[in-house]
Amino acid sequence: MIGALLGDMIGAPYEFDRGDKTKDFPLFSKRSEFTDDSVMTIAVAEALLVTLGQPDENITAALVSYIQKWGRKYPNAGYGIMFSHWLHETEPKPYGSFGNGSAMRVSSVGWLFDDLETTRHIAALTASVSHNHMEGIKGAEAIASAVFLARTGSGKEEIKTYIIDEFGYDLSRTCDEIRPGYHHVESCQETVPEAITAFLEGQDFEDVIRTAVSLGGDCDTLTCIAGSMAEAFYGVPEELAAECRKRLPEDMIAVLDCFSQSMPSHQPFHDESLDEN
Repeated sequence: MIGALLGDMIGAPYEFDRGDKTKDFPLFSKRSEFTDDSVMTIAVAEALLVTLGQPDENITAALVSYIQKWGRKYPNAGYGIMFSHWLHETEPKPYGSFGNGSAMRVSSVGWLFDDLETTRHIAALTASVSHNHMEGIKGAEAIASAVFLARTGSGKEEIKTYIIDEFGYDLSRTCDEIRPGYHHVESCQETVPEAITAFLEGQDFEDVIRTAVSLGGDCDTLTCIAGSMAEAFYGVPEELAAECRKRLPEDMIAVLDCFSQSMPSHQPFHDESLDEN
């Protein structure tokens, strides 16, 4: 999950196409702060931690409760207009969104469950409380699936094939082909494939982050999503994890620590040369 938070922080200064579409930029600056992506990632993780093993209705209720709790606690984190209204409704209902918020907040699901079927089911639940459009649900399932596959040892080609076969995303373009015409857009349809492509092309955790930022667009969210997969595949360098924690408030660190204790052990290096052995 910390990979998603790092992606959010590092991408935030370049959101709304404010970057130069280059991989050569300082990873951290005074503007490298968490946004709604991190707040919602923490909210979903906490909701799932307190309902592990419980029925779907309990999980759904907790998701609504914790997402609203965290959203109201950090009201100026950069939410979309419709989602901001949802955060303050007494009885919030899903509103057919296919925004990329469902994919950026789902990373914890890929770590907390022992099989792909459950992972996809819970990912769909995390989306459906607000982003219940089929594309919103698909985006969440795809990213949770990629995280699960990456952290359980699948190679990038295997992950790519699964995503294409199961979700129908077009992953044929390279980042060099995406980059020139890519712009700020907040749908799953035009964020999830680009984030996955950045992950597939990146050579290590930092390179995935730099590649995602270089695409531009909704940079904090795209890089948050790419970072969640990169963490599961490569692990996160200790110095970057420490830099992330320095930029988080104590309440978020508490959830992050609780989540870390619940995660399976992970070897923080993936040797792609062994994927076919």
